[in-house]
Amino acid sequence: MSYTNPFGNYTVVDIVPDDMLHLIDNHWYQFPPLNPMWHGLVAFFVAFCAIFSLSGNLTVMYMFFTTKSLQTPANILVVNLALSDFTLMFCMCPPLLVNCYNGTWVWGPTACQIYGTIGSGTGCTSIFLMCCISHDRYNVIVKGIGGKPLTKNGAILQAFLCWATSAAWTLTPFIGWGRYTPEGNMAACGTDYLSTDFMNVSYLWAYTFWCFFFPLFYIIYCYWFLVAAVREHEKQMREQAKRMGIKSLRGDADAQKKSNDCKLARVAMVTVSLWFIAWTPYCIINIAGLTDRSIVSPLFSIWGSIFAKANTVYNPIVYAISHPKYKAALYEKMPWLQCTAETNDDAKSTTTSTSVEEPKA
Repeated sequence: MSYTNPFGNYTVVDIVPDDMLHLIDNHWYQFPPLNPMWHGLVAFFVAFCAIFSLSGNLTVMYMFFTTKSLQTPANILVVNLALSDFTLMFCMCPPLLVNCYNGTWVWGPTACQIYGTIGSGTGCTSIFLMCCISHDRYNVIVKGIGGKPLTKNGAILQAFLCWATSAAWTLTPFIGWGRYTPEGNMAACGTDYLSTDFMNVSYLWAYTFWCFFFPLFYIIYCYWFLVAAVREHEKQMREQAKRMGIKSLRGDADAQKKSNDCKLARVAMVTVSLWFIAWTPYCIINIAGLTDRSIVSPLFSIWGSIFAKANTVYNPIVYAISHPKYKAALYEKMPWLQCTAETNDDAKSTTTSTSVEEPKA
């Protein structure tokens, strides 16, 4: 694939500081400078995401530490997810905005490695925590009383293992297995998906499998059986109501609401879809760099960072704030956030579609 450089001999690498050139792959020398419009759009989008991500995740952490009823084992996983997403945006947004303003990485090679480490570490931690949350929902709803309830010590251990496993994947580039380099737009740093040496290629394939495909398949597995279990339960309730000659086993107020299986199917579909949308671009970029680098351009490399950072915005909504107990506590402490008055039934209602409630033994 050939490229025509409208800027003559200028390339995207020309404005990169000299101390960063040893990290730049020869592949990037064929591309013209990125249109400043793209840097501006990236900066605007990241700043927009940072405002909502930092405030949303900070709210989740505040509600957890100040509301005793929310300090359940399952919520320990949720608050760790909020901490991971908060750390990602808090540490990565400011330097990225400065780089977008300058059009290149200006912080030096050491900061590039730190930036890549934080991005990889917090991203993997969020992914593994979402797996643990999915497993907890599977354990509560599918196994029911046959499942082992999650304890606070168990939740703390799971959260610790998520952070530790992510740290292991993140720090291995410092001992020679994989490495971090500037991405195509030269404004951010991430895993090196262009180097062809064995240590780097083997790291990328292993990293992609364990930090993307395995979590994705596991989350889909959990929600597949979770939805099936609730649908079977709803079917049994309808059959029992039919035998009793009544319309529904639920009260009239409940009958007017959507059935639990529809709610659960929606939550499961949204959860898996958002997860897939957030992390698939990074996976595609990594695999493309390993298999067909001709399609990898500076503009192409931007999308992974954008979608991954957007994930930190809706995680607190999907996993915490949308839950009735979180909403009730949130409106109690911050009533100005409530747009419409809730009924007592809504404030007291709970749903099996989320795991932020502590399962009862």
